Amino acid sequence: MIHPDTELRFISTEIGFGVVATKLIPKGTITWAFDTLDQIITPHALEQMHALQKVYLEKYCYRDHNGDYVLCGDHSRFVNHSFRSSCISTAYNCELAVRDIHPGEELTDDYGYLNPSEPFDCLPEPGSTRTQVLPDDLLNFHAEWDAQLLEAFKEFNHVEQPLLDLLEPEQRDQVLAVADGKAPMESILTCYYRETVG
Repeated sequence: MIHPDTELRFISTEIGFGVVATKLIPKGTITWAFDTLDQIITPHALEQMHALQKVYLEKYCYRDHNGDYVLCGDHSRFVNHSFRSSCISTAYNCELAVRDIHPGEELTDDYGYLNPSEPFDCLPEPGSTRTQVLPDDLLNFHAEWDAQLLEAFKEFNHVEQPLLDLLEPEQRDQVLAVADGKAPMESILTCYYRETVG
């Protein structure tokens, strides 16, 4: 589930729709949490589907560390890509704002940490030399993303967390332990899905 202080808006003809903050979402806030609205679709189940369903799911799903496709049950599936994303996935089935997200600003993800199955070209972006999202981006950029998450976790206990109770109890306990400095943060690299052949 996406943060309640968001809405779906038309961004531009080039980008389409996106998820925009309606109020300030401070750095360190959980911006998305996996919950019972989200569907998990195995690769085998996807293979059995109609071609039109496959196209839809390949566009709107991300892949988890098991290689399963996850279709978000609300408008979080419309979160757009940015190489300088405002949110980053964690090892705890949730995402954190890694900077303040102001009213009217898009919530964005770097699709590189969502286990894309194929490379794709992206619009040029100020502040980044990257032009493609690649299947192995998690291997190459996890340290950078971990550093941003560690900084965001420093703010976790100082901001409202409306999505915290949606986390599974074990994950909620882990997140709180990290925020309290009682446990080290697991790397985003644990989200990586390594495709095997055969």
